[in-house]
Amino acid sequence: MRSPWPAPLALTAAIVFLGILASTTSARVEMETSEDKRCVQTDSLPDHATGTFPNSGNPNRIKAQSISFCVTTKPERGTRAQPVRVTGIAENGVIIRPGTADYYDASSPRGHSRDRSSGWNLDGMGARALLGLDDQNAHVGPRGTYHYHGVAPALASASEDTRIGWAADGFEIHYLGDQGRSSYLLLPGARETAPGGAHDGTYNEDWAYIAGAGNLDDCNGGIIDGRYVYVATDTYPFFPRCLYGTDITRIR
Repeated sequence: MRSPWPAPLALTAAIVFLGILASTTSARVEMETSEDKRCVQTDSLPDHATGTFPNSGNPNRIKAQSISFCVTTKPERGTRAQPVRVTGIAENGVIIRPGTADYYDASSPRGHSRDRSSGWNLDGMGARALLGLDDQNAHVGPRGTYHYHGVAPALASASEDTRIGWAADGFEIHYLGDQGRSSYLLLPGARETAPGGAHDGTYNEDWAYIAGAGNLDDCNGGIIDGRYVYVATDTYPFFPRCLYGTDITRIR
């Protein structure tokens, strides 16, 4: 598989901080690497300011967590993509969890709930206002876990190179600005069932993977300097929703 990017690879996208964030937190993350494992202990608190939580779209308050796990340092790419709920971890110790458990639900006062019967699953970034994401493309889960749905400007600007984290299968996650192009495209026309309306990216089902539409595979992976890595993109799916590694750690 030939690299879709020229070498040497450079991060060219400008990073802009959007607005003033409301609160700060004290982060703790420890990473220890052995010959075959990278082990992480994190409270999943960011090393940057966050928005205000709770807010109108998110009723949860940020709480320090106690999360420990190990991933392989010798990842191997398999032939079958496996869906994951948690993609991995950012270098600053914040969990990367791009998907949501919320679905369109006309009977709910908020217009969405955990009832899957509609078949329309809200995308975190596409429904950011409904779900109360802050300017770092993150919000808080029911247990108080602060987590990313898209690339945080603070994270991308703090990285010394293009790597911003590791996936649960051990492969690196990079942010390449506009050099990393997703192969997911919005479906044309209108949704055939409720909620109706145009396919605008609010729901995961608004998107379709079209091989070759970009330079990344269906898990947002590609080759850099002969190595398979995942790429965080500015467009859907933002972070990988599936992984190709043969040794995947399930991160809660």
